[in-house]
Amino acid sequence: MSSSTIRPRVARGPALLLLALGLLLALGLLLALTACGPSGTAAKATAAGSSRAPDAVEPLPVEPVPQLPATTASVDGRQVTVTSAERIIPLNGSLAELVFSLGLGPKVVARDVSTTFQQAAALPVITQAHDVSAEGVLSLHPTVVLADRSTGPAEAIAQIRAAGVPLLVLDDAKRLADVGPRIDTVAAALGIPDAGRQLTERTAQRIDEAKAAVPTAGRRPKVAFLYLRGSASVYLLGGPASGAGSLIEAVGGEDAGTAAGLSGDFTPLTSEALVKAAPDAILVMSKGLDSVGGVDGLLKLPGVAQTPAGLDRRIVSIEDGQLLSYGPRTPQVLREIAAQLYPADAK
Repeated sequence: MSSSTIRPRVARGPALLLLALGLLLALGLLLALTACGPSGTAAKATAAGSSRAPDAVEPLPVEPVPQLPATTASVDGRQVTVTSAERIIPLNGSLAELVFSLGLGPKVVARDVSTTFQQAAALPVITQAHDVSAEGVLSLHPTVVLADRSTGPAEAIAQIRAAGVPLLVLDDAKRLADVGPRIDTVAAALGIPDAGRQLTERTAQRIDEAKAAVPTAGRRPKVAFLYLRGSASVYLLGGPASGAGSLIEAVGGEDAGTAAGLSGDFTPLTSEALVKAAPDAILVMSKGLDSVGGVDGLLKLPGVAQTPAGLDRRIVSIEDGQLLSYGPRTPQVLREIAAQLYPADAK
């Protein structure tokens, strides 16, 4: 065999290799574009008020400029004057969600353990379990601190105020009707009332859209809200003051605890209480469900397997930081509850 016969074969080798590499690169690009497709679609859907990533908030398009000082009435009877919004500390996840949604996330310097969305993940945590560390708060030199009635301990709140830091206490939010006033109060305190009005209007519109999309045919399902912490052996059935009833009603359901005649917020979970409530579905927080071993573990709790919800394995699980936040992400909560409650009707 002559050298002239070999040369063409050697020349074709690299050509074939380059062709193969080109095909692989093209395939990789195609896969990357395909992977980006749903994200782009989700982003467009978000702008229209539909699903977002479960661990993110959606700020207003333009970061507002606070007009301060501003004086706001605190629910504990004080008048709180804020002179600077440069270093904000919200003491729970619901309030943090509001501040970030209003567009002032870059001004937040700390978070509590219930603030779990993406934009706040890198912030230092200033709570021990759910108790506020006054020393941790003060070490970050906040110019304003936001709390609500459930924030504690009282000694920590008093210590922060004694240091001269403006600290505003809001009412706990437990109904859809609380969302708008809560947004407006926080926005007014931070000197951005116009941003508050924008966020209130956007949230109200999306709540209305979420409610309008709920299936209306058929009997209203009874839904029991269970608070679960398996590691601490805490198993509670929600009553009329649990905070979940307004969400359940908004998606066309009936709060099983209220229908069963419970009073207050929660009662210990017993077989008798569940039999009386007879829920068609059970609503839980996702970490609570994980703490009892998922759906299979939940069905082992007293009376759960004997309920219509247990027999049908009809369990609705929502992220802990979102379910009872009653804020700008509440429309997403309603959509997720409805999608799990009525899976056959989900689009």
